[in-house]
Amino acid sequence: MLFHKLIATSLGIGYIGKGAGTVAAVFCALCWYLAWAGGYPALIPSVAITLVITAIGVWSSKMVIPLWGKDPSRVVVDEVAGMAISLLFAPVKLPYVLIALVLFRFFDIAKPLFIRKMESLEGGWGIMADDILAGIYANICLQIILLFKFF
Repeated sequence: MLFHKLIATSLGIGYIGKGAGTVAAVFCALCWYLAWAGGYPALIPSVAITLVITAIGVWSSKMVIPLWGKDPSRVVVDEVAGMAISLLFAPVKLPYVLIALVLFRFFDIAKPLFIRKMESLEGGWGIMADDILAGIYANICLQIILLFKFF
């Protein structure tokens, strides 16, 4: 169970309390930036890492529900997965990473466009799906910004 607690809390970030989701998203953005700063992330590794984080997040989230209840605030691996999705296929430059972070947190907190409905799914998917969709929406917005060269 320790493994699932470590994953679900993103190595303990979830125990911070208020603001842990934002801290987890910032941590993910920082790791992404440090790994691939200055260019585009390698396609296969970046997608593979994102898929692994998402899959293991669904599994670990499901495993901690009996301990902590449905959608516990300690579980922040969903923010890490959503943030990673937000950053896919974009150049890793500070302005774009920051824009992705702001967009992801906006969609994650406001929950427009069916994002809130994702929380009604069962098990680990109910915890993860809203952040996955928020990450997808943030990525689409970031791609539009890149396409029209707003920055």
